Amino acid sequence: MIESWRWFGPQDPISLKDIRQTGARGIVTALHEIPNGTFWPEEEIAARRQLIEDAGLQWLVTESIPVHEDIKTGAPGWEQWARNWAETAKALARQGITTICYNFMPVLDWTRTDLDYELADGATALRFEFTAYAAFDLFILQREGAEADYSAEDIAAAEARFAGMSEEAHDRLTANIIAGLPGSEESYSLDGFRERLAAYRDIGREELFQNLQNFLQVVVPEIEAAGARLALHPDDPPRSLFGLPRIAGTQADLERIAGLSSSNAHGFTLCAGSLGVHAENDLPAIVEALGERLHFVHLRATRREADPRSFHEDAHLEGDIDMVAIIRALRRLERGNGNHLPMRPDHGHRILNDLTGTSTPGYPAIGRLRGLAELRGVTRAVDAFEGRTAG
Repeated sequence: MIESWRWFGPQDPISLKDIRQTGARGIVTALHEIPNGTFWPEEEIAARRQLIEDAGLQWLVTESIPVHEDIKTGAPGWEQWARNWAETAKALARQGITTICYNFMPVLDWTRTDLDYELADGATALRFEFTAYAAFDLFILQREGAEADYSAEDIAAAEARFAGMSEEAHDRLTANIIAGLPGSEESYSLDGFRERLAAYRDIGREELFQNLQNFLQVVVPEIEAAGARLALHPDDPPRSLFGLPRIAGTQADLERIAGLSSSNAHGFTLCAGSLGVHAENDLPAIVEALGERLHFVHLRATRREADPRSFHEDAHLEGDIDMVAIIRALRRLERGNGNHLPMRPDHGHRILNDLTGTSTPGYPAIGRLRGLAELRGVTRAVDAFEGRTAG
């Protein structure tokens, strides 16, 4: 695997010089400053690529070109947004950046309720707490018909949770959910969020699958001709939120999506943390099932809590997944096809100087460096063991 690092551009508090010191060789980034649906000028792509190369690194993966909401809803005119998307992908490919991670999550990208959940060792982590999410949905957002999505016990717990929160806590929870986390496609006000949810009133899983297929029919031939490849990111969390359909949370979902196009340019990002939230997902089996359709890897671990609908981000070698088995499966895949996958340590705890410094939520320097070092060690140990047993 090619060790890589997510970088949010020149405004990122972690510099390219810092990243070089982690030992990572690849950069995962995007032109985050450009609005959704807008074509990325090739000269701006080239300038960002040159900035990265001048630091001794390589721009390996674009994460992400946001998919416009009109594409996901199939709204009139969605085809033009899709063509804009494809043109940006082709411009990236001309500059040598040929792996494009994207997602097809309606309205919200990845979602957390707490950005500084304190762990027993004093580090802080990202967390999704189901009761806090329900309190927001029922009593802050006041989504029409939300009560139907919860049991009486859930509603009572959410009401108690809401009543025990200060106004400051209400505002913080709202910001965490809808103001836009790093790399998210959109940021909303409460009224704007309600309006966007209403656009999905008549769209269920089947309609969203169809809209993804329609999008792929437009972009995949263009991507393939350009020599690029798509890497769909699974849903995070891998379940419905706010009554919205989600279609990329299980192995069955991913295999169905793989069947939407026979082209190897249509592929996936393996996000161990997102898929690991779903107890039934067998990550090594997913690696084997998707095979050469895997184009990019996010390695992190999540831990389900007493209420399994809640989870927090654990240390990279802990949590509810078997990271050693996942890395073994990935390295066998790479040896089998001779293709080295870009991999980045996804998220990380805030530890040591991260706790007093400035960092992007989920993306501290030292916490991710710890994760990268641990993943590097596992990878080298797996390689040594597999080489010895193969001999």
